[in-house]
Amino acid sequence: MNIDYWIERDRECHMNTYARLPVVLTKGRKCKVWDIDGREYTDFLSGLGVLNLGHSPKEVVEAVAAQAHDLLHVSNLFYTRPQLELGAKLRAKTGGRCFFANSGAEANEGALKLARRFAKESSPSEKTEFVAARNSFHGRTFATLTATGQPEKQKPFAPLLPGFSHVPFDDLRAIEEAVTARTCAVILEAVQGEGGVHPSSAGYLAGVKKICAQNGALLIIDEVQTGMGRTGKFFAFEHYGVEPDIITMAKSLAGGFPIGAVIARDEVASAFQPGDHGSTFGGGPAICAGALAALDC
Repeated sequence: MNIDYWIERDRECHMNTYARLPVVLTKGRKCKVWDIDGREYTDFLSGLGVLNLGHSPKEVVEAVAAQAHDLLHVSNLFYTRPQLELGAKLRAKTGGRCFFANSGAEANEGALKLARRFAKESSPSEKTEFVAARNSFHGRTFATLTATGQPEKQKPFAPLLPGFSHVPFDDLRAIEEAVTARTCAVILEAVQGEGGVHPSSAGYLAGVKKICAQNGALLIIDEVQTGMGRTGKFFAFEHYGVEPDIITMAKSLAGGFPIGAVIARDEVASAFQPGDHGSTFGGGPAICAGALAALDC
């Protein structure tokens, strides 16, 4: 069957949300993929930043398969060993406590909710606002799209959520002017990845953290793209000598399987109580087994 057949099936069956390339992929190993006609390609896209270990890494695939054979899914009303072990590994790296989701957007959504919940617990004032950066990308849910500093992505879905403002990236004066007593959190990427690669300058994140502390606001660092060693350290913010209040990660955490994580220091994490947040599939045993294997590679 030629490519036109697959394109027509896609039009019939799927919503028109992706500008797909005219290639049907059937196999991937390491940095190579193959299409239905057996043509070989070198994959520079890496599943949009997911495949730090390449396609179908043996250790991850075997770990997920073994765990799926024993216990594929269970409600988060119960404990599972893979989830507890993964949480312990991430705590060892961050000193924080985790909530597991399914994607980067869900992780950022959880981080925004946690920041708002913490503000309500710790301050009686109207501390409900967020500051984000222009040209940022934090996801496609309503809250994370509102945090995303790209008007062209926001316009089709307006009006978005109130309480978000955007300032130029890597501009400490702009942050100083935007953060007030009403700000509950600032959400930033250490390195912006949309439309190019834009690292923050030395001293910027530390300066933002200081401004946040002075105003009783939290600093959320989005490590969805840059975490898992992509910049030479486990997190990109480690290059800048700053400790965020909340970290989000996803993408390559489970070596190709869907996962997201919100990690917060203990005081902030304690703001969430049973029923405040949740996920049916987040932190499932098979996915956590894959993440454990990915972290060990």
